Amino acid sequence: MRDGTAGAGEDHYFSQRPAVADERSLVEVRLAGRDVEVVTAAGVFSGDRVDLGTRVLLREAPAPPASGHLLDLGCGWGPLALAMGLLAPAATVWAVDVNERALDLAAQNALRLGLANLRVARPDDVPAERAFATIWSNPPIRIGKEALHALLLRWLPRLTPGGRAHLVVQRHLGADSLHAWLAEALGDAAVVERAGSAKGYRVLRVTASGPS
Repeated sequence: MRDGTAGAGEDHYFSQRPAVADERSLVEVRLAGRDVEVVTAAGVFSGDRVDLGTRVLLREAPAPPASGHLLDLGCGWGPLALAMGLLAPAATVWAVDVNERALDLAAQNALRLGLANLRVARPDDVPAERAFATIWSNPPIRIGKEALHALLLRWLPRLTPGGRAHLVVQRHLGADSLHAWLAEALGDAAVVERAGSAKGYRVLRVTASGPS
């Protein structure tokens, strides 16, 4: 699950089982200040690189908490989850997606990088009582406004008191209107702010009410 413009092989990246052939390759990328080799494939978002929006989020978001439960919502092959796992080895990082191929890739990449702290899961497999100190997401804007709003309202209220989510959204795909909607929908439960802006993207920060 991601936003952005789908390239070749990405037409069904938010489907449970992509129809495009599962052609995998090794790609060198830079995550958490390290050059690493990961497995990617067609049928997941940005299957041959770390996309621009994700790079903006990784640059603008502060380092995740050193411990606790962290969430990559819509993990794809895992760039955000892998970065969190590298930056916070004592934390538990949840990599969540509806795309089964994406989950398999994220699990493979966690093994390749030696990240025993990363758990891949379908949304319904995450325990309902689990709360998160941090959520990072490049959300799937193209699933439509109604589905996107339902997705965000399912997960953002699961921030711990004072916990923060960082979302990256293209400006021309409605980042500012999403900002306004989140502020209204979450009300007193959270503060929604623009945390950064670069290369046509906005990074929105959602801070849950309560002590940090």
